[in-house]
Amino acid sequence: MKAALAFAPRIIFLSMVLSCTASVGIAPVFAASNDHSDELQTQEQALRAGKTTSTELLQKYLDRIRQYNPNVNAVLNIDPQASQAAARVDLKKSTPGPLAGLPLLIKDNIDAQGMITTAGSIALSQNVQQKDAPLVARLRAAGAIIVGKANLSEWANLRSSKSSSGWSSAGGQVRNPYGADYSPCGSSSGSGAAVAARMIPAAIGTETDGSIVCPASVNGLVGLKPTVGLVSRTGIVPISHSQDTAGPITLTVRDSAMLLNAIAGSDPQDPATKDADRRRAKDYTAGLNKHGLQGKRLGVVTNLTAGYDAETKLLFERSVAILKAQGATILNVELPGIENIDKDELTVLLYEFKADLNAYLAGTPASVKYRTMADVITFNNTHAAQVMPYFGQDLMEQAQATTNLNDPAYLHAAARIKQLTGKEGIDAVIAKYKLDALVAPTTGPAWAIDYQAGDVVDGSSSTPAAVAGYPDLTVPMGLVRGFPVGISFFGGAWSEARLLAIGYAFEQARPALPLPVLLTK
Repeated sequence: MKAALAFAPRIIFLSMVLSCTASVGIAPVFAASNDHSDELQTQEQALRAGKTTSTELLQKYLDRIRQYNPNVNAVLNIDPQASQAAARVDLKKSTPGPLAGLPLLIKDNIDAQGMITTAGSIALSQNVQQKDAPLVARLRAAGAIIVGKANLSEWANLRSSKSSSGWSSAGGQVRNPYGADYSPCGSSSGSGAAVAARMIPAAIGTETDGSIVCPASVNGLVGLKPTVGLVSRTGIVPISHSQDTAGPITLTVRDSAMLLNAIAGSDPQDPATKDADRRRAKDYTAGLNKHGLQGKRLGVVTNLTAGYDAETKLLFERSVAILKAQGATILNVELPGIENIDKDELTVLLYEFKADLNAYLAGTPASVKYRTMADVITFNNTHAAQVMPYFGQDLMEQAQATTNLNDPAYLHAAARIKQLTGKEGIDAVIAKYKLDALVAPTTGPAWAIDYQAGDVVDGSSSTPAAVAGYPDLTVPMGLVRGFPVGISFFGGAWSEARLLAIGYAFEQARPALPLPVLLTK
């Protein structure tokens, strides 16, 4: 019953980064290229070696947020308890966990004790939570410092079919660090842009269809959408209990594996996670090595490579050549029937959005006045100037018009798309060709922010894995016209360890990527 996406009939996300024409000053922040440095691992080693303290590390990232967030607008608020948490880590003689002292952001649809959870809407401005979502509790138990909340697309981009990724009434417009006038893509837009701008070493996003992998792709990052049921959704503002999941957005594959180690596991409050403890890997970093592509069989999904511009296609072909040169066997395959997914997926999301959001709102503190989707729709109409200055709420209204989860229209649509994408789709193709993973471009390069046109996606491969509830890993493959583009590796349920090993080996073999030139006011 939790999570968020960037969706409107077929996903609506994408990004780029701050262009040099949009601000007064220009400040190159880091090295000229990305040498695959594992930021979380590097900082963790520095902390353990006594080369820095948690307090010093937190202050470094707070300074970066103050410097760059005015232009990127990715960080919605700072946790006032972060400094105290860092100080507690420094007072301990031994580190309390694998992420001890490491600062992270979480998307602002995830509950954290003492903080407001808005899901991007000012309707939830009084939603101050008294306890952590289980995934946040897991991060804290591993020693992580929750620095604050990341901005996002309002109601995870399922409010309007014309929504613009990264805009919310609670936080305004997130900007892409590779071009300020370009979209950051997806509802986890702030999580992606903050990491890309190096305001934070890693962040947690959520996805229903594309909202982790798209912002990661267009911001030049690694994004992992886990199997639905590997990570708890309790305490996350939902869209769809059949597709929602939280996952990491990081600079490298190893960093994503480190975070997955912390957040994966069963939660009694989320029935979907009943098998998580049994199916999760003991250590997702254990299988990462540069030779991880040797002997692997990968299927390039040819009917997920259409719709992209010529430069993206060429970059993808070069990336496939890298996979082959590193020892992988490449086969061309098709996923049957994917052209028939969209209508049924939207039907399922609309029904589940109403039911799941109503359940979440019913459990919010008494200070929250708007306790149903109908209440939110009324609030939006009453405060249209603030909440709907650019686009409306047609998808939310369609969701409100649905009946309940016993409706045959919902049940038949849900059964059809699960069968089509899972047993008859990803599972069947992997079994037929004895594949380790499927491969496709993640999405095209970012486009200009345009509140009249909404999001204009230039190709996307996220839907089959999203609908099936299967894992999807995106890794940067290069730049198209100066903007990042990712390659996706996806497979059957619980195959995260294999996907991470494949993605890591590709990451190590791929040429280094230029970093964004960040701007200051």
